[in-house]
Amino acid sequence: MSTITNPAELRRRGLELLVRELGYVDAMRFLHQYETGSGDYTRDRDQFLPAGSPDKLVKEADKLVPERQSDQGAPG
Repeated sequence: MSTITNPAELRRRGLELLVRELGYVDAMRFLHQYETGSGDYTRDRDQFLPAGSPDKLVKEADKLVPERQSDQGAPG
């Protein structure tokens, strides 16, 4: 399979594939799930991202993994 370098061709082929696989209505429903959004992520991210460095956040996440694995083995 070759790489599609033209953005218009990529959109056309992608839509064609979605319609073929999902049908027109479900393809349109799928596409409507994605919005451009608004605002300034760079300016606003500090308001909703947790404080700390990426390394600190990874260490905190790693602490949760054993807890989740032991929870999954417990009868519920």
